[in-house]
Amino acid sequence: MVASAAVAGVSLTAHQRNILAGVNAGASSLSFVGSGFIVLCYLLFKELRKFSFKLVFYLALSDMLCSFFSIVGDPSKGFFCSAQGYSTHFFCVASFLWTTTIAFTLHRTVVKHKTDVEEFEAMFHLYVWGTSLAMTVIRSFGNDHRHLSAWCWTQSGLAGKAIHLLTFYMPLWGAILYNGFTYFQVIRMLNNATRMAVGMSGQPYASDARDNMRALNRWGYYPLILIGSWAFGTINRIHDFFEPNHKIFWLSFLDVGMASLMGLFNSIAYGLNSSVRRAICERVDKYWPEGLKRWLPINFKYKALTQESELVLLSTDGQR
Repeated sequence: MVASAAVAGVSLTAHQRNILAGVNAGASSLSFVGSGFIVLCYLLFKELRKFSFKLVFYLALSDMLCSFFSIVGDPSKGFFCSAQGYSTHFFCVASFLWTTTIAFTLHRTVVKHKTDVEEFEAMFHLYVWGTSLAMTVIRSFGNDHRHLSAWCWTQSGLAGKAIHLLTFYMPLWGAILYNGFTYFQVIRMLNNATRMAVGMSGQPYASDARDNMRALNRWGYYPLILIGSWAFGTINRIHDFFEPNHKIFWLSFLDVGMASLMGLFNSIAYGLNSSVRRAICERVDKYWPEGLKRWLPINFKYKALTQESELVLLSTDGQR
């Protein structure tokens, strides 16, 4: 996240760079807390340790580490500074690659009616971590490791900027297009199933289809997270490629802020689903004093939760 904004700060004033550094630190802290919460839920609640939520765990872990390295980088220490830039790039690439594995798993389960998604876990790890490592190594070519405010590397010349676009923004928009196409197919499939269920006399079938559509209506927004997080960054990179001596502060501001918030957006959309809320509310209902429970919002009361499960389409534990 910090690395993605490196070029933007080259010709900005010291005051503007300090503002961007503060925005990055604040937004990255929010992403770190949100992603850390999902990681903590996965480690504490055994009922969440299914393959369906395991992919969300790896996504949150990547976001958390990416945010961590964005926060702790110290430009006064050369080795740590370089480690910050490379680590941030590595885990940020891994983050959006994990979203493609979730989309692939959902598509294979819903559209192709396959129950063998857990067999792909090793391949997912090879794909995500291997691609992230390759992109990070290639990204090091053309880097000028200078200390510039909060950013620990900059791309020198057109070659370095082209490598940046090649190793980050091309895979990013490839992931966005893949996710969008995949979720479109899944939603179209469930739309057809819903229309068929409505025409059937059996009410349970229609009810199940509506539950699936409620889950997919939320999942359909997932590709928009990456678009919202990186649209300004992409525009900023393209603008810098063609106009390297003319920086736009407000565009850099939106670039840094939205990119640093990606972990928070992912944790809310992917992590805070009905399964997580149910696990939390079950503990609250079990351990909290009765006098405090009545002050909780109705949505956080265990008895008020419906039995919908946004991850049921991915879960194969009950199909073994």
